[in-house]
Amino acid sequence: MRVTDKITFGPDLVRSLLRDQHPDLADLELQDVEGGWDNQQFRLGAELAVRLPRTQRAPGLLRTEQKWLPVLAERLPLPTPTPVRVGQPSSLFEHTWTIVRWVDGDPADRAPVTRVGAAEVLAEFLAALHKQAPADAPVNPTRGIPLAGMRDGTDTWFDLIAGHANADGAREVWEKALAAPDWRGTPRWLHGDLHPANVVVRDGTLAGVIDFGEMCAGDPATDLSAAWILLPDGAAARFFDAYGQADEATVTRARGWAVLRALGLIGIGRNGRLGLPGGKPTWEPAGYAALDRVLEW
Repeated sequence: MRVTDKITFGPDLVRSLLRDQHPDLADLELQDVEGGWDNQQFRLGAELAVRLPRTQRAPGLLRTEQKWLPVLAERLPLPTPTPVRVGQPSSLFEHTWTIVRWVDGDPADRAPVTRVGAAEVLAEFLAALHKQAPADAPVNPTRGIPLAGMRDGTDTWFDLIAGHANADGAREVWEKALAAPDWRGTPRWLHGDLHPANVVVRDGTLAGVIDFGEMCAGDPATDLSAAWILLPDGAAARFFDAYGQADEATVTRARGWAVLRALGLIGIGRNGRLGLPGGKPTWEPAGYAALDRVLEW
């Protein structure tokens, strides 16, 4: 079966794959899980999940998770979907797939973080993650790089908010970020894709971090944008105090990354509001709320 652009798999395929390669797990309860962008997910029993790639780039993202997340997970203070079994390509399914630890909670795009104390939770997680990466760590063409490498095409992104009250302020934050000194430290481990659908929430605070396919080495400012993307109003300063490792230039770059991430949320959300494929309507207000928080800094 060939992975095309966003296809959907049924539980019968998953059950067949389990019986073929992991028969000791094949009789556990199987439940399709709503959501997922590059991978479709099924909950397997109480403690596991199966992830099947469903876009062209998804197998590569899974291979990154399979290789590197087990290396990092032990030191991370929040639950992660650590791979416990690797599915091999076969006549049933021609790509790799993964059985991972289930992370309990609701995605933040459906149950936002509401507690300001989540600032310390996120800061502890990122401080533990942002250690020096080895020379063979993955790199990512759109994460952890100097912001100048993201300049092309940004005019189109800013067109999304043309006429909005925050448009000029957002562009000013972006220009200041471009002018800030680049990261000069050693490349650090990054999650690379911290947005509301990639963290889970319980009781108003962060309860886990998921979807590590974009993980890479680079400038931690990419991840630090989560101070405005994930946390509630008024929590960013508390986050940076707890994180304790970000100088002024890094915070300035992080705000620029937050603007880009917010514009991405707005664009995907608008597609959803218009009924276009791949759109998620709830993301548009989340993007505007993040812009508000960036500009209030």
